[in-house]
Amino acid sequence: QVRLVESGGGLVQAGGSLRLSCAASGRIFSINAMNWYRQAPGKQRELVAEMPSGGFTKYTDSVKGRFTASRDSASHTTYLQMNSLRPEDTAVYYCHAAGLRTALSGAYEDYWGQGTQVTVSS
Repeated sequence: QVRLVESGGGLVQAGGSLRLSCAASGRIFSINAMNWYRQAPGKQRELVAEMPSGGFTKYTDSVKGRFTASRDSASHTTYLQMNSLRPEDTAVYYCHAAGLRTALSGAYEDYWGQGTQVTVSS
């Protein structure tokens, strides 16, 4: 019954901005970390931002100073504010819940969003 629903992707010109959202729904008890990944055609999936619970957000070098990840723990919603976008940022962006525990299960599981396409034109 847990779902991660992403939104906010689209087509923008270089230098523009987008904000991605990922809402986790279901009877969620806790999440160890919320992360953002991206995967460009022909490339490996890349960790963009890692937001551990109670820790500091870590960004990959290529987006530092341009992207800002945030987390609303009360609603289990995460955001990725993307500024000064470049064509190299074009990819499918995924949110990822690491170590999610539901109110009914004692297990910790990983969940992925469906992905949202971000295309940056030159």
